[in-house]
Amino acid sequence: MTTTSELTQEHRDFAAVHLNEIPGEREKKIEELRSWLIGHDEIHSRTDEFFIVRFLRGSKFDVERAKQKLRLFHEQRSLLPEWFSNRDPHLPEIQELLELGVLLPLRKVDEDGRLVVVIRVAAHDPRKHKQSDVLKAGMMVLDLAAREHVHSSIYGIVALHDMAGVQLAHALQVTPTVVKRLVGAWQSYPNRVRSLDYVNAPAHVNVVLNIFRQFMTKKLKDRIHVHTSDGKSLLKKITPSILPAELGGTDSNYETLKKYWKQQVEENKQWFVEDEKYKLKTAGI
Repeated sequence: MTTTSELTQEHRDFAAVHLNEIPGEREKKIEELRSWLIGHDEIHSRTDEFFIVRFLRGSKFDVERAKQKLRLFHEQRSLLPEWFSNRDPHLPEIQELLELGVLLPLRKVDEDGRLVVVIRVAAHDPRKHKQSDVLKAGMMVLDLAAREHVHSSIYGIVALHDMAGVQLAHALQVTPTVVKRLVGAWQSYPNRVRSLDYVNAPAHVNVVLNIFRQFMTKKLKDRIHVHTSDGKSLLKKITPSILPAELGGTDSNYETLKKYWKQQVEENKQWFVEDEKYKLKTAGI
């Protein structure tokens, strides 16, 4: 997992061509966005360079778009306390979900430099675990991975949904309200979602995906890919050398990834405590 903020010339060239991250202009826009954040008392935000740069990269260095993303990002954290408040890794319900591994970022990037995040849709028991807790635990891991994986702010994220074992009870947890909020979370997240992939999907998967599509932009809709049940089409898109054994790959397995991310989240308990204060102070304005 890349944790250094040092970028190679190849990274800089890609960011310049594809994200409009132009030296000289880059620094001016960072300062413009930082001044905007400081001048808006209702937005309690981090103002360090990397945090701001992530939103600029996610908006292709369009400052106005970055402002909208920042506002929505912080607004969600005010309006959805069930997802973003009391993010204590040692709460029993969070411990259980970390042990189950509901969201597992992979250790290696794909051939395009993107961070691949496996979302294990049916890892939890819908009769026992609340959907809000599942999403809270998943967002905790995602926030940590995005913070640590600097290059994902340039190349983006692949959200790989493993639907093995999914049942009707899982689908019933994902109400239209939850879907709308989830889509909003993806669209306001600083790191761009480059692909939404579904593997081990049941035959009726499109019934559920059509609900998601109602709330998506055309660009996000076009990034949905449902892979064949045997997983062969997934292996053509994502090299097996970065995938866990459960998805036909040769790099590690779910059990190892679960242990790694559980430990990482627990070790960053204080960071989550601090992070909780960053939100829109007056939601909905």
